Amino acid sequence: MDNLKIIPNPDTDKYADVTVSVFNNGGFCPCAIEKNDETKCPCKEFREQKTEGFCTCGRFKKVRI
Repeated sequence: MDNLKIIPNPDTDKYADVTVSVFNNGGFCPCAIEKNDETKCPCKEFREQKTEGFCTCGRFKKVRI
């Protein structure tokens, strides 16, 4: 099984913009409609993602280590 690591988006402007949105949304993913444990940033969907790539809002990226 490949090991994946969550890192901040290398595009620091995008990371900063989304981080402000997360902060303004009480720590929840700005893309989510509901606010619950599954949508707390980084959201459960992204934490459980088994492939490399960005989360829906683009704040974080999964990379192979």
